[in-house]
Amino acid sequence: MDGLTHSLVGLAATKAGLDRLSPYTTAACILSANAPDVDVVSIFFGGRWTLLQHHRGITHSIIGTLVLGLLIPSVLYGLERAIAKWHKRRPRIQYRGLVLASLIAAATHPLMDWTNNYGVRPLLPWDGRWFYGDLVFIVDPYLLLVLGGAGFLLTSNRRWKIAGWSLLAVVVTIIVLRVSPQRSAGGGGLAVARTIWIAGLLALILARTLGLQKRLGKSIAVGALAFVVLYWGALGWAHHAAYRNAVIAANGLAAQRGERFIRVAAMPTAANPFQWLCVAETDRAMYRFLVGVGNRASADLPNSIANENRSGAPTASERYEKPTGQAERLVSLASRDPRAQILLGFARFPIARVESDNCSGQALVQFADLRYTEPGASRGNFALTVSVECPAP
Repeated sequence: MDGLTHSLVGLAATKAGLDRLSPYTTAACILSANAPDVDVVSIFFGGRWTLLQHHRGITHSIIGTLVLGLLIPSVLYGLERAIAKWHKRRPRIQYRGLVLASLIAAATHPLMDWTNNYGVRPLLPWDGRWFYGDLVFIVDPYLLLVLGGAGFLLTSNRRWKIAGWSLLAVVVTIIVLRVSPQRSAGGGGLAVARTIWIAGLLALILARTLGLQKRLGKSIAVGALAFVVLYWGALGWAHHAAYRNAVIAANGLAAQRGERFIRVAAMPTAANPFQWLCVAETDRAMYRFLVGVGNRASADLPNSIANENRSGAPTASERYEKPTGQAERLVSLASRDPRAQILLGFARFPIARVESDNCSGQALVQFADLRYTEPGASRGNFALTVSVECPAP
């Protein structure tokens, strides 16, 4: 998930009751809720491919989360003791309480990251397997609205805090309104999300004006966290239905070409729990299409979202044939590139394509992870083009 959502979860956990455990709990929980993403510093030691290799690695594992959850309150406790000694007073921090709050907040980070299709590796350093929840899109406006709304109501007790929350709301609103539906599969749900977003902001302003936070107190934070759990449950049901339809659609696509179905995944799309992006693999190709959550499988091209349906027979899909013959040998050569090894180690649905079958001198081999892009496209760390020397005839 994005850093803002992690911060809001840490804040909500604090306001739900963890702040009674010790002073400075808010700072500890927000820091701990974001701490596993400290692995982004790896980009400074080797560039974007090093980041891809190490992001959501050891700091997102069970061991890493425990270490960070203990480290942050220990640092805060040491600083507070030094300040207390300087001012000749007793330390205010309750160390055990702060550690407990920090560990809870730190644990929310890999849990929330697991819910999207990027995945986590919780068993490092012993086992590097990826685990995917496939429930929530990487940035979810509904989570931002509910968690941010709870934080706003419970902390906007000063003018400067109201100004800060207002600025944050304006920035996020601009992003929500400016995102183009064509930029992500299933983007048709963004129109509904925008309506809910604006209505939610107006409701929060009204609630703040009526002083709802004074009457409900921490129940607002508890309710926000309960919403997250219930939302995951609803998405879990939708994912189950979408996966069932994805299996039907993938088997149908494989049967049309006489291929053998291997696997399929149904992954969340931006702000649309009724449309799921699917990637399927057969023995000869990979496919990408959309499915709904209705009783019948439906499939549409990700870039043909104007005619979205919640159910219906498969209509279209993108097909990516696996390399064979000389192309397969060129892909094998290109996969020795260190960048390609990192990408292939990360990719859940890796696919490669050789730009030309006629190899003379050099050939371009295009790699991609079909979760996010396609061969030949330029999209961050999820696609790569490698030049290789053609093998001697």
